[in-house]
Amino acid sequence: MYRLLFDLVLRRLDPERAHERAFTAMRTAAAAPGVPALARRLLAPPAGARVQVFGRELPGPFGLAAGFDKDARGVRALTALGFAFVEVGTITARAQPGNERPRLWREVDQRAVRNRMGFNNAGAPAAAERLRALRATPAGRRLVVGVNIGKTRSTPAEAAPGDYATSARLLAPYADYLVVNVSSPNTPGLRDLQSVAALRPILVAVRSAADEATAGRGRPPVPLLVKIAPDLSDDDVDAVADLARELGLAGVVAVNTTIGHALGPGGLSGPPLLGRGLQVVGRLRRRLGADAVVIGVGGITTADDARAYLHAGATLVQGYTGFVYGGPLWAARINRALATAAPATTEVAA
Repeated sequence: MYRLLFDLVLRRLDPERAHERAFTAMRTAAAAPGVPALARRLLAPPAGARVQVFGRELPGPFGLAAGFDKDARGVRALTALGFAFVEVGTITARAQPGNERPRLWREVDQRAVRNRMGFNNAGAPAAAERLRALRATPAGRRLVVGVNIGKTRSTPAEAAPGDYATSARLLAPYADYLVVNVSSPNTPGLRDLQSVAALRPILVAVRSAADEATAGRGRPPVPLLVKIAPDLSDDDVDAVADLARELGLAGVVAVNTTIGHALGPGGLSGPPLLGRGLQVVGRLRRRLGADAVVIGVGGITTADDARAYLHAGATLVQGYTGFVYGGPLWAARINRALATAAPATTEVAA
């Protein structure tokens, strides 16, 4: 049914406007009395899918990648659709409009998406207020939420540590984990921050700010990860992994979109990323050891794709582009399928 709707209606709409309308419809439905509870009963992962990560029990290993819910507006709605966890963002210290439109394209023949959004979001203060409201309720505190932070476009590279630290200070109290995004291709100069020399002060500043923000709340330190690009060389992947170990990070998210294509501006996501994503995740697992968290993302369309990431060494897996093509039942199908091939509980230390 969804495939027919996509082919006849959705693919004819501007991709960004289609996203906005679909997301509004999800949030509206989730606000109706009884609807989220009913959706969770129908779509929640089975008990056999549960995993222990970040000191939390997640209902399954498959969650929503950053980019879909940039401003933490729809966490309840998205988890009701069967995502085990939701990573919101990318959020910057100050609000910014992102790049000019058009900035989102479907590559239907590859079931892929290309974007040059440019971290359009309402800023860390606004996202922190929404997450504070979410966490104020018992139901909201049960949800597992990652927060992905990036550099404000107008901030010069030399001031990046302070910019990231501002976001971390505001958002860490509400996050189950924090992700430092230095790998989007759509903010000029951002990927240069993946070099160890540039990345180290950012991670140190974020760690310090996050710890300061949570110290008086009786919470353990918020797990911190860094998200890297598929276009890094193997040596650079190793260098980031070594830095993560040195600084005591919880782990790494791999991978972001790729600029290794000739389709036009922006980063490409979807099936073309799968092969390189699996390579990077396997390399990270070997370099980081068994205890680190590795979140595998990139090119997941089916449960077999997600399972391949888990077999390569991923602790958790995420998708986004497959949601566009797979429809509202997509996450529930994947988490249920993964439960049939996984032990009842898998525990990974943060």
